[in-house]
Amino acid sequence: MSKRTVSRLFIGSLIAGIAGAILAIAAGGTAYANDVFVMSGNQITGVHWTPLAWSMLGLGIVGSLALVAAAIGGLVAWIGALLNTSQLESKTWFLVLLLLGIFSFGFFAMVAYVIAGPDGTSTVAQPVAPVPA
Repeated sequence: MSKRTVSRLFIGSLIAGIAGAILAIAAGGTAYANDVFVMSGNQITGVHWTPLAWSMLGLGIVGSLALVAAAIGGLVAWIGALLNTSQLESKTWFLVLLLLGIFSFGFFAMVAYVIAGPDGTSTVAQPVAPVPA
């Protein structure tokens, strides 16, 4: 997987994650503001099942699915970046991506890779010109 593909997948996942979060928060906020939830103090004890409640439930589900898809896309982009950097002679980028991903800092590693990371698929062996005798 080329760096360009990994970068597009990662940025697309970021956009999907942001859109999903905004949609889910907006659906929950709209439901709360329109008294869809039956409250007893701080606790939600029931739901007024109005057409608005069903609409907000649907939007919340769509937002949640977008978040799940973004997480899967981010994981695939990280694995693609690992496979890409494993082809390099120097394993520094590979180790940084691997260790930061394992220790839950993969987002920062992927941002650094997208901005400044090398492309392991572009290292094609150059033909060597014959030496004149």
